[in-house]
Amino acid sequence: MAAREHAPAQTVNPAIVDLLRRNGLCGAGENPQGEALAGGVSSDIWRIDLASGPVCVKRALPRLRVSQLWEAPVSRNRYEYEWFRVAGEAMPGAVPRVLFREGDCFVMDYLDPAAHPVWKELLRQGRADPAFAAQVGRTLAAIHTATAGREDVAQRFPTDDIFHAIRLEPYLVATASKHADLTDALLTLVERTAKARACLVHGDVSPKNILCGPRGPVFLDAECAWYGDPAFDLAFCLNHLLLKCVWLPRARAALLECFDALCGSYLANVSFDFVERRTAALLPALLLARVDGKSPVEYLTEEWQKQTVRRVARPLIASPVERLRDVKKAWQESST
Repeated sequence: MAAREHAPAQTVNPAIVDLLRRNGLCGAGENPQGEALAGGVSSDIWRIDLASGPVCVKRALPRLRVSQLWEAPVSRNRYEYEWFRVAGEAMPGAVPRVLFREGDCFVMDYLDPAAHPVWKELLRQGRADPAFAAQVGRTLAAIHTATAGREDVAQRFPTDDIFHAIRLEPYLVATASKHADLTDALLTLVERTAKARACLVHGDVSPKNILCGPRGPVFLDAECAWYGDPAFDLAFCLNHLLLKCVWLPRARAALLECFDALCGSYLANVSFDFVERRTAALLPALLLARVDGKSPVEYLTEEWQKQTVRRVARPLIASPVERLRDVKKAWQESST
């Protein structure tokens, strides 16, 4: 895992040192230093500097760091670890190497941020590269395709309740409570999404969780791992590209090129005949959720920005379209 914002080096919690020693990563005479990594709301994450090199230790929190009450089972830590293992087999190099898991923690490689910048930070700088977005689409498609229809993988991820607690409820159900006229449409999406069992889903495919590695994208933070609907992953990532058009108007044209590139490369590399239609229905709901759900994006702070999103999303939820190009067209026409 690569660093985000972090604190100065500090003495490591003895319990973490003991965990590393028990698993053979830390020598008996070592007293490692480390640093807490910031940027996430759902876990404590540390970089630990060992004699053999740095590693990343992650521990899930029972209550997420958001303004509204949002609790989630720490057992999701186990399934994140398993997602890394399965995805790494399907697409080598697309995830950090995981070393071991014990209790509510797991340990993985620490990736040098100089060589693995966070995609969100590059987008913030206006560096929206359609070629990289296409790589993201191909990588996601490869993971979905490799796990499609595999009951052995599905049995490793009995996470329906976790996915509901940390995705469907805080995003779609919570948003439905604020838009009475859209309640039926949003809850229908919840029900349809929850019933899907097509492939292994990451659940948080966001630019903040994707590193731009020297050989392509590296996916992080799979706490929402679930065997379900691939449309959720595609919609979740495309959602961020549209929202960033409001945040970064100077990069709007390039962000929309990234939208097209990611859509095109993903759809060209999967055989799910339903995925575009479901993605086109989910995407407006997720747009609205990121201004009116329990986890609003932190960068849309002005009311006019939120109203821009609502103006596009609400009609598309009420009257869904079947093609992603039509979602993009509505966005272009209504968000200018």
